[in-house]
Amino acid sequence: MSVTQAPDQNKGIIRKLYEQILNTGRWELLDPIIAEDFIGVNNQKGPTAFAATVKGLRQGFPDIQWTVEDLVAEGDKVVVRWSWLGTHENTFMGFQPTHKSLNNHAIAIYQFRDNQIIHAWLESDRLGFLQQVGVIPQDLGSLPQAQK
Repeated sequence: MSVTQAPDQNKGIIRKLYEQILNTGRWELLDPIIAEDFIGVNNQKGPTAFAATVKGLRQGFPDIQWTVEDLVAEGDKVVVRWSWLGTHENTFMGFQPTHKSLNNHAIAIYQFRDNQIIHAWLESDRLGFLQQVGVIPQDLGSLPQAQK
């Protein structure tokens, strides 16, 4: 039988995830909070795959720091609105380093079971990211528009 915990406890785990693990790279702290059967945003499974995804981001942006903007919890889910700021010093997902300070914003939903995260969903500002790395023009409003 699964043990249900209070939404405030789940929020505390998510705050720890961002502030004490993602911001510091202390991957050994993941095992107690990411379930072995965890399924992530790209169908990655378990704490090792979760860490690999974030390590890739930290490689591209070595000084990356997340800020938890909002936490909302209900039942077995926690929603977090976060932002990160980091300098694009190394290749990330095929994008050559810009050496610029970039920021990103997202909303993630985490599902819990027995004090561990079992599932995650993420919606991130990919357009803003692509504009910052120079793949898409900053001013989309200047693109030609259809005539009336």
